[in-house]
Amino acid sequence: MSKKNEKIIIPLIAVGLGILVGMIILLLSGKDIATLFAGLVKGLTGYDMLKAGSAVNLRYPGEFLVSTMPIILTGLSISFAYRTGMFNIGCEGQVIMGSLVSCMVAILVPMPNFIAVVVCIIVGGIAGALWAFIPGLLKSKFNISEVVTGIMLNYTALYGANYFLRALPGSSAQRTVNIPENAMLGSELFKQITNNSRFHWGFIIVIIAVVLFWFIIEKTSFGYSLRATGFNKEGARYAGIKVNKSIILSIMISGFLAGIAGAIVVQGTFGYGRVMVAMDNYGFDGIAVALVGGCTALGVTFAGMLFGLLKVTQPLLQTFGVPKEIGEIISSSIVFFVALQYAIQYYLLKFTSGKKKKKQELQPQGGDVK
Repeated sequence: MSKKNEKIIIPLIAVGLGILVGMIILLLSGKDIATLFAGLVKGLTGYDMLKAGSAVNLRYPGEFLVSTMPIILTGLSISFAYRTGMFNIGCEGQVIMGSLVSCMVAILVPMPNFIAVVVCIIVGGIAGALWAFIPGLLKSKFNISEVVTGIMLNYTALYGANYFLRALPGSSAQRTVNIPENAMLGSELFKQITNNSRFHWGFIIVIIAVVLFWFIIEKTSFGYSLRATGFNKEGARYAGIKVNKSIILSIMISGFLAGIAGAIVVQGTFGYGRVMVAMDNYGFDGIAVALVGGCTALGVTFAGMLFGLLKVTQPLLQTFGVPKEIGEIISSSIVFFVALQYAIQYYLLKFTSGKKKKKQELQPQGGDVK
């Protein structure tokens, strides 16, 4: 089996095994497994399988896409860093900083229509990039693990953001005032089409990010130099690539994507800044998405949609009498089985080679000609 086929088949097997685990747990708890598929179908299409003749409610697919957008962006963020030899576990903190700065600029800086939307998204991305610059600099100059610094900066971002959000004019202990309408990504047209869901223009940003990720990584000399640095730093240095510069640039681009994810959460999903007790886990979900998606643009897109669907399905499962934790169990099981890719590769190879050997044995053997 070719490497290209393995990259497609192994995640599909992992997804199938993850869903199988969820089904087994449902059966052991005395629940009908049809409710799991009913929840997934309703979350994806808005159609309730368990009610004959029920109308399609487009609010559910609208919310599914809203849930998917930031996860795809953080998946791209993690993937970009990973493809260039970095593990950006600080992605969660970069999302938080992106949402903070985007919210602050939207509330404090009066701007005309449309410009406000673009400026707030860009400054959110820049905030994420600058926050990622810290572990990138420490890694390139002092070889300090970006994992350690990233984890610490996640908590610094969380509590620092909470302090600044509470300090904004009109803020309560839980949230800020609503950001101005001209900085919002929402649309009345989308609300009408999707039965008042929160679906917004952020999907255009996600599509652009996916295309740019693919183009930069796969089609440019800049992307090649970053990948070369990740593959072999000493070899890249010998080839004339500025390794330290590549490390910093790669994690800053990764942070920029994470910052944009934070910006669209504020400008699209909620419309205000939230004082959070704990992290939203967009960044950590991005790690799972990157792993399942094989750190490719197309793979991350589909993996992000899968994890977004599982997230939006959780409250739906409760309405069917199924614990919402089933969605988390399936998600974590999928990641677990993807992590076991070498075991899956081994059994796939054993299975395919066994079939090939059996086929050869069944073929008629020619005798010696005398």
